[in-house]
Amino acid sequence: MMNYLVLGAGLMGKEVVRDLLESPNVSKVVLADVDIKKAKAVTSSFSSLNCVATYVNANDEDELVELLKSFDVVINALFYTFNVKVAKAAIKANVSLCDLGGHIGAATDQVLSYKEEAKNAGITIIPDLGVAPGMINILTGYGASQLDDVEGIQLRVGGIPVKPEPPLEYNQVFSMEGVFDHYTDPSLIIQDGHMKSVPSLSGIETLYFDRFGPLEAFHTAGGTSTISESFSHVKHLDYKTIRYKGHAEKMKLLVDLNLTKDDYYVTLNDTKIKPRDVLLKTLEPIVKLGEKDDVVLLRVIVNGVKNSKRISKVYEMVTYNNKERNITAMAKATAYTISVVAQFIANGDIVKTGAFPPEKIVPGAQYITEMAKRGVQITETTIDLNN
Repeated sequence: MMNYLVLGAGLMGKEVVRDLLESPNVSKVVLADVDIKKAKAVTSSFSSLNCVATYVNANDEDELVELLKSFDVVINALFYTFNVKVAKAAIKANVSLCDLGGHIGAATDQVLSYKEEAKNAGITIIPDLGVAPGMINILTGYGASQLDDVEGIQLRVGGIPVKPEPPLEYNQVFSMEGVFDHYTDPSLIIQDGHMKSVPSLSGIETLYFDRFGPLEAFHTAGGTSTISESFSHVKHLDYKTIRYKGHAEKMKLLVDLNLTKDDYYVTLNDTKIKPRDVLLKTLEPIVKLGEKDDVVLLRVIVNGVKNSKRISKVYEMVTYNNKERNITAMAKATAYTISVVAQFIANGDIVKTGAFPPEKIVPGAQYITEMAKRGVQITETTIDLNN
């Protein structure tokens, strides 16, 4: 029976706690946050003697290390700016760690740079365990493992409202600041064997899913994270975000007007203002999901050669929110992913020590099975490209 520490009492942290409490081989779950009232409100909602709340200031390294020492695995659901601090603390505390990732500021790269330190500490660290990055990394790694040679990878992911409403046909399923970063920063792709950057919101294509379409998908930053390094040898690799038709064009106008840049300021009435902050506040009531239904759409295509035949391994998911439990589709897909992988570490299904990206260490078939138990169905299809 294992003891887990979950850092962060936000939406993802709450759903991770819920999943752990409903899983076997879990003896205790502690939810830690600087806002102890918020943490207690979450833990009391589960009415479980195996779940308690505690205070932690993640900026205090000594305090953080002391807390981590008592657990088998730590799940970091804090904002990505804490990822490096938590990884350092985990190494000092000799406790394995999973986090939700964060490509901005090279947080994930820094966490993975502690591979030897983690190995020497006898622990396993796996960052980037959300949906994108996260689920797509695991499925990409699994698809690649079933091929003799990988030639190309196409990643398509999006969290959207079931019923779109103007003006953006989009509702917030995670931080709008993160959305702005994904739309503003350049997107990294591999084309004809060469790595290059392309503008986000470009490369618009049409695609369909069961009950959804026509939709659009376009280049955005950050989704591939470590995949572009792990599979740098492929001929083609790209990641595109899925939205309703017309969304990219509207957002591109905002980007072109410098309204989404994090380092752009204007002076108004002798006051320095960041237009991005004003836009975020303006959009807040417009993009709020509220009681609306959401869905996460995902398609991972790994092309290559198996036994001298060219084939595609295709993984597809369409998952909806759970109204009874008041869980968004994005929260389900994200929280279940990091919880499942953390339990793989605790239960001995992952035994390597060090720091690894998800595509290099998470057992894909077992992951798909565990997600299905939680109501998140991922289908696998093999397509013969020779016909």
